[in-house]
Amino acid sequence: MSRVLIDGAGLTGSLCACLLRREMPNKVIVVWDKSRGAGKCVSCSQSCYIVSKSKCIRSVAYLLFETRLSLSSIVKHFLKQSGKAEVFFNHQVTHIYQKGTSWEVCRKGTATEQFDAVALTVALPQILQLQGDVGSLLEESQRQQLGAAQAHIDVPWAAKYVSNNPCIRFIAIDDQKRNLESPEYGPSMVVHTSVPFGVKHLEEAKEQVEPIILVKLNKLLPGLPQPDSIKCQKWRYSQVTSSVADCPGQMTPLSQPLLVCGGDGFTHSNFDGCIESALKVFDVLKSSL
Repeated sequence: MSRVLIDGAGLTGSLCACLLRREMPNKVIVVWDKSRGAGKCVSCSQSCYIVSKSKCIRSVAYLLFETRLSLSSIVKHFLKQSGKAEVFFNHQVTHIYQKGTSWEVCRKGTATEQFDAVALTVALPQILQLQGDVGSLLEESQRQQLGAAQAHIDVPWAAKYVSNNPCIRFIAIDDQKRNLESPEYGPSMVVHTSVPFGVKHLEEAKEQVEPIILVKLNKLLPGLPQPDSIKCQKWRYSQVTSSVADCPGQMTPLSQPLLVCGGDGFTHSNFDGCIESALKVFDVLKSSL
């Protein structure tokens, strides 16, 4: 029975697992992710959400979907729909070797496992960092395309867009947007910086960058109360600023044994980009297994 490894339990990987289970119920589907839980870049400390209200629906010609359990709940839904897929967290792929008609995959700190096909849906820089045979299988043009598709900081949702500030790009009053205002608790605020600001300060310690953000925030919103607590979150692999040329949706370095790469770095950096890539990766897997 064929064993398929999907590396990355994000939106692209989880949807691939779900579609494979529907179309190929007899395949053994294994999902690995180096994080502690599902969601990857759409997870945000239990504070990530999409909200739509009736007045918004009446004012536009399309419907806005909502998920008050966070965007990562969409990923968890797809993983649940994948049936008996074997999902493992804290599993970081480090090496991939071709062994005849199969793949030998090593993960950090453990022994190797064999798979008939591998789908890499992690961030593009992480694909390039893999050791083993992946680097030699990528043609020079493919490597250049992957290297050119840099990933930067992403934001899952925001209430206010700030267009004229070099530091801050999005602000949300979190408790209000989630309809969780309570006299027992104070307000909570979510602030996202701009991509250029994030790139500039990416390698600096969070303790150094946090005061800069607070100064800019207080200039935008003077009179803010002193916060009881602050969490500064750095996202290195999240927003794709330049996708792979021509947005193919996937890249197949080797067809036998199958090795396919996907994710929004092969389309465009948003929800639809992840979905589009997942469908392309699934088509490749379906036609090859």
